[in-house]
Amino acid sequence: MMLLTRRLFVAASAIAGLALATPAMAQKENWPKSFTIGTASQGGTYFQYGSGWADFIAQQLGITGSAEVTGGPAQNMALVHTGQLPFGMVTMGPARDALEGNSEIAPGMPMDNVRAIFPMYETPFSLVTLAASGVDDVSKLKNGARIGVGPAGGTSDAYFPAMLEALGAKIQKSNAGYSDLSGQLMDGLIEGIGFAAGVPIPAVSELESTTKINIISFTPEQLMTLTKTFPVSPYTIPASTYRTTEAQGKDIQAVSMWNFAVASADLPEDFVYQIVKLTMENNEKMVAIHKSAETTIPENYVHNKVLKWHPGAVRWFEENGHKIPAELKD
Repeated sequence: MMLLTRRLFVAASAIAGLALATPAMAQKENWPKSFTIGTASQGGTYFQYGSGWADFIAQQLGITGSAEVTGGPAQNMALVHTGQLPFGMVTMGPARDALEGNSEIAPGMPMDNVRAIFPMYETPFSLVTLAASGVDDVSKLKNGARIGVGPAGGTSDAYFPAMLEALGAKIQKSNAGYSDLSGQLMDGLIEGIGFAAGVPIPAVSELESTTKINIISFTPEQLMTLTKTFPVSPYTIPASTYRTTEAQGKDIQAVSMWNFAVASADLPEDFVYQIVKLTMENNEKMVAIHKSAETTIPENYVHNKVLKWHPGAVRWFEENGHKIPAELKD
């Protein structure tokens, strides 16, 4: 009798466990079997961060994930808005332009099917030249100097030429991936590279391992001009970030713009919730992917004042004590 009772108890427990598991399995049936995140060019922080993040999320969820090389934030907004990619990485300036229909990629098209899911890091704008050029300040750039600004449609392409012009330097821009631009700089085809990427930037680290470079710091007056004219904030790149600056023993004074990961508004709420949970609750793993992820923490959600949040992200943040403004909810 006791044996029969025990068997009945075990059977009942198994059925109960199956019943509890069923809702989760039902939700997962609506999840995509794979996903891709739009990043930027190889050699930049977006690609390294996005590739590592996709691998981490895919491994945790048991699905396939990958990163795609793109033209950067403006193109990522377009790809996510049109449903060609489920995820992307954007800076707030290009994101705002795209949302308002002012993107160069699709003028007049408000890209309003894109939702924020978590904060990433600040993107510093930094200018690199060869030490042999003698250009160690923006004021020393010759009129018409050819400067690489990353892929067309990227954050650097969208803002760096105008920022340099505001500082009195009228340049000719050269568009290409950062790896290609590094080669052009070494060959003397361009006089500098304007980076908009989280630090340390892989391409800069590779450059300084083969030649002497200048990482140009903005003066207090230049910083004042930039922060008054553009949606940027002062940002200090610590001297320890690069061998060049560490040897000089001085921090680099730059400006920055915040980056957020975004998703299609059409993705299942529970799927996005799990992704946000994994990302926000495993910062040590994110930092192992890229040092810039030190700021990929929940508290920095406040820096999104542009995009609406995906319901799955709203759910996680509010469950964890972070109030999403009503105007940024669907």
